[in-house]
Amino acid sequence: MPFFIQNQMSGWKGEGSNRRAGPMKKRKTVIAVITGFVTLASLFTTSSAMQVAPRRVEVTAKRYGFEPAEITLKKDQPVEFVLRSADVPHGIRVRDLNLDIKVSRNTKADVKFTPDKIGNFVGHCSVFCGSGHGHMALTIHVVE
Repeated sequence: MPFFIQNQMSGWKGEGSNRRAGPMKKRKTVIAVITGFVTLASLFTTSSAMQVAPRRVEVTAKRYGFEPAEITLKKDQPVEFVLRSADVPHGIRVRDLNLDIKVSRNTKADVKFTPDKIGNFVGHCSVFCGSGHGHMALTIHVVE
């Protein structure tokens, strides 16, 4: 009889029965859930960290040309295209790449786009800027 009382006081019902099995299962479940959340969080962090930052390309437009006159980009790599005007309003339009940007005099404008085709594409000034306007061209080479 004293053995039974001692077991009741220490939390035991009797020999062969363990009341701590329930809390241990709960701890394992909680640990598994926490591990799952940490794993999911690391997957989302990893995928967002793997996103490629846009490549910044700056082109200056001035009467009557673009500097540089040729640029090379990679297919499916995001680009932040910055157009600066050194004098009067200008623009650049490349239909095949769906690029169209205009800039006021002595300012800059930017647009983000991702080239999705391989090839050589020629864009022209899209804002009349004077007698040499028709000769303003920018060649964009998109490579794999």
